[in-house]
Amino acid sequence: MEEILETSVAPSERLHSMDLALSVLGERWIPHEARYVASARRFVREIAVDWKAAEGIPEIAELLTSEIVTNAVVHAAARPVQVSVMREGRLMVVEACDFSSAVPQIRSAASMEASGRGLTVVKELSHAWGWLPNPHGKSVWFELVAWP
Repeated sequence: MEEILETSVAPSERLHSMDLALSVLGERWIPHEARYVASARRFVREIAVDWKAAEGIPEIAELLTSEIVTNAVVHAAARPVQVSVMREGRLMVVEACDFSSAVPQIRSAASMEASGRGLTVVKELSHAWGWLPNPHGKSVWFELVAWP
């Protein structure tokens, strides 16, 4: 488990510390159903717009939120998913907490597969991403440089 944690979160790539220094901009629980992923996307996008994130950040945050929340709905226990948006300095951190201890893994999807690319998209478009275990399951997060 330690090895997996180290490979998913390279400390030198992380600018935020996942501690109490983060300012919570918003939190929302969504039902464990695929149709509510759109609600999570809108929620994160609206926060990015309201807090005047840099150009393009609301759209990227919306896309990456869709990926991590969809994974929580598809792969985690049938319980609600908590979506949090935080700010630490110039970073926007979005986190999806679910009730599964399953380790998120980047897959190499075949060209004709309809799914399996979500975490690759998160990895490529975010400043950093990772996951952390918590007492009830895990949280998957990404960060974007959203403010100057």
